Amino acid sequence: MKKSKQFWPFVIAAVLVYVVVQVLISNGMMNQFYSNTLILIAINIILAVSLHLVIGITGQFSIGHAGFLAVGAYLSAIVTMKLHLPFIVAILVGGIVAALAGLIVGIPSLRLKGDYLAIATLGFAEIIRIVFLNIDYVGGAAGMQVTHLTTWTYAFFCLVVTIIVIVNFTNSRHGIAAISVRENEIASDAMGINTTYYKVVAFALGSFFAGVAGALYAHNFYIIQPSQFGFLKSFDILIFVVLGGLGSLSGAVLSAILLTVVSTYLQGYPETRMIIYSLVLILVMLYRPKGLMGTMEITDYFKLWRTPKGGGQHGK
Repeated sequence: MKKSKQFWPFVIAAVLVYVVVQVLISNGMMNQFYSNTLILIAINIILAVSLHLVIGITGQFSIGHAGFLAVGAYLSAIVTMKLHLPFIVAILVGGIVAALAGLIVGIPSLRLKGDYLAIATLGFAEIIRIVFLNIDYVGGAAGMQVTHLTTWTYAFFCLVVTIIVIVNFTNSRHGIAAISVRENEIASDAMGINTTYYKVVAFALGSFFAGVAGALYAHNFYIIQPSQFGFLKSFDILIFVVLGGLGSLSGAVLSAILLTVVSTYLQGYPETRMIIYSLVLILVMLYRPKGLMGTMEITDYFKLWRTPKGGGQHGK
């Protein structure tokens, strides 16, 4: 019952946001710069939320998310540019192939922990980048030209679906099992929970949505190159999750919005942009070491605000 109470307000709010933005775009009141910024925000939120499932919920330190982004980007570009299939098919193919890649990487590597897992996932991302770098079919180092097909409608729909699926997964028994793995893997294993299975499932699901984001990312620009999917891209996505607060989906969303806006508006000042970007991270880590939201969600703050002030005094 509580889930349904939270679900419908979210759907209504999402519909209102979509309609308002779509009307502004259709009437020309929102220019291409702002609409493209909103699309980029949606893509980064999908990436942040998908990695949140792996790191924040399951507790697996993965820094190779750009590899799955690259798989989704290139496979979707092949589907549209080489096979001439619809964009929605390209999005699904990008997500599915990225999920398969997540299974291939996850089954052997998720038996590792901590730094070893981070190195394994980072190595995978670099392997993917080098593979695309040396395939002439997708343009090699010169890159691959892609038609601009990503719209606000596609980006927003994929974003809403991503959030709904990951929230439902987190609240399900699978999500509870994944959280138990994060809290104490040894105890979870002792209780009979197949820890490797739940880590792989979360990893594959996160990879799927990273592939979906890759499809949107590839078709939002006119060319994709392997250099766009280096280890720095993985760290950018990791920063979204850490800055927002490990274990907080709302925090991942807020940090993705904040850092995307900061990065976009300072594109003309690359040196200054990196300095301000770094200062923001340092200040947050100094004064909010648990991230912007810690482990809390926005709905938790709403509950605190609704709590009568006399409740605390009564407890005293």
